[in-house]
Amino acid sequence: MGQFNSGAMYALLLCLLVPTTAISDDSLVIAKGKDLYEKNCVFCHQADAIGKAGFAPSLTNPEFLSTASDELLLGTIRDGRLGTGMPPFAHLGLDGIEAIGVYLRAHSELPDRSAEIDSQHKAQGDPVAGKLWFDQVCATCHGPQGDGYIAGGTGTAIGKAGFLNKVSDGFIRTTIKFGRSNTRMRGFSGPAGLANLTDQEIDDIIVYLRELEKQNH
Repeated sequence: MGQFNSGAMYALLLCLLVPTTAISDDSLVIAKGKDLYEKNCVFCHQADAIGKAGFAPSLTNPEFLSTASDELLLGTIRDGRLGTGMPPFAHLGLDGIEAIGVYLRAHSELPDRSAEIDSQHKAQGDPVAGKLWFDQVCATCHGPQGDGYIAGGTGTAIGKAGFLNKVSDGFIRTTIKFGRSNTRMRGFSGPAGLANLTDQEIDDIIVYLRELEKQNH
């Protein structure tokens, strides 16, 4: 009986120690990411990465974290966005960049849908029609050429190559359709949408943005 108790106790301790170690490791990475964020990012993106309208976007918005892949998130930290106020942070190294990513992901409230969204079909449509829709429903916030804040807009620079060469058509499509909660980016699809755009009209906008990407490359 004593031998059985010893074995059971060992198994119990093993079960308890393994997850505790994993949680501890995650906590250390999150703490490192938080420290790096506060030293390098907080001035623009604010405390808890909630952003500031007209200055820097929220990085902890639930819909953003749910739709943005790690490649998009970490690649943007590494490379910055040319032509905007977002500089590159490659000097932090891969470990530092990943730690910031883990810290941001710790704020997630929704399931990760990035793989599903990035696998959506490539947009096909009419860039001329897309420009008409962009001018009507997007330019007010994002600027007439998608230049964002530097053009006096309250929205991000969605016409810049630094953004467009990292995002999938599915990411753009989902953002236009459903928007992002607690931001000025409202959804543009369905009866409750600001413009109730059809799927084709949304794809026309995406095709137009891809034309801007070529011009601004």
